[in-house]
Amino acid sequence: MSFEHFYLMLLLLVPFLIFAYLIVTNKDGLERVFSQEVIERIRVEGSGMSSRARNFLMLGAIFFMIVAVGHPYLQKGQRDIELGALEIVMALDISGSMRSQDLYPNRLEFAKTKSKKLLDYLVEDEVMLLTFSDSVYLISPMTSDKETLKSVIDGVTKEYLDGGSNFTALGETLLDILKKREQKIAIVVSDGGEERDLQSFRKAILDGDIKLYVILIGTKIGAPILDKNDKTILQNDQVVMSHLNMELAKIAKESGGDFIIADYGDSSIEELASKIESNLHYGHLKKRLHVQERVELFYYPLLLALLLLIFALFSKPNGEIFKRVLRLKGVR
Repeated sequence: MSFEHFYLMLLLLVPFLIFAYLIVTNKDGLERVFSQEVIERIRVEGSGMSSRARNFLMLGAIFFMIVAVGHPYLQKGQRDIELGALEIVMALDISGSMRSQDLYPNRLEFAKTKSKKLLDYLVEDEVMLLTFSDSVYLISPMTSDKETLKSVIDGVTKEYLDGGSNFTALGETLLDILKKREQKIAIVVSDGGEERDLQSFRKAILDGDIKLYVILIGTKIGAPILDKNDKTILQNDQVVMSHLNMELAKIAKESGGDFIIADYGDSSIEELASKIESNLHYGHLKKRLHVQERVELFYYPLLLALLLLIFALFSKPNGEIFKRVLRLKGVR
């Protein structure tokens, strides 16, 4: 038998032993007034349990509670289980065009909402998070902790938006990260960038045999690009517009992946997640975990402590012994 919280149990036993010593060596009220012989004479059958016996029951209950806190268990050995899991790199566009407001409240916030919703469907998968604009930034290493990833995504605010979408740098980064992995899967959340910047990205994706999935953020009608003060950017007295670029969707299809144009519903995200998970049917994409099997024992001392506590609390003496004491003292 082992204890999960062995040192905590020892720490609690020290004050318990001191307390138990003080209780055991302390005489009750009658023992201070009368000798043991007199107490035996005035005690009657059915008068209930003595204070000393109740004290021992209470101490026993506390002792077994402390043992339960130690969390005893029996080790049964180790068992291997396999979980279906993918290793995915997700890249979130943080270029200046993501300030555009053709989606409420803007493209960045809409992209963050869709990214977090997609994580809800990738339950067992491990995800690495990147952001990219002029450069590529590693935000989170590969992890299966989706709640932490969501918190990290929430921390990406529009103050970080700047520059253009450097898909050349993104392609090189994805190629470097995924080249030694069996599962070459990437998700890009973006408005598509400029078509001229996507040729080198296409080459990196296809040469690296990377399966690309894309969540397109924006509308074909487009919207003005805003600066850091949410003011419309002008060029030659003309409003600079950003339109949804479908070229990124074509690259996804060429790679064997897929794309969606994000809308206000969740069905398209669920459908894309289902297509990503279908990669588990190809090859041996399984994650092996070593699980320690054990038998929990803490509820046995806890149950015993409860029984002792019940006996101690509900075995109080009746008033007959006190009536006899009063008679011995001449009180009627």
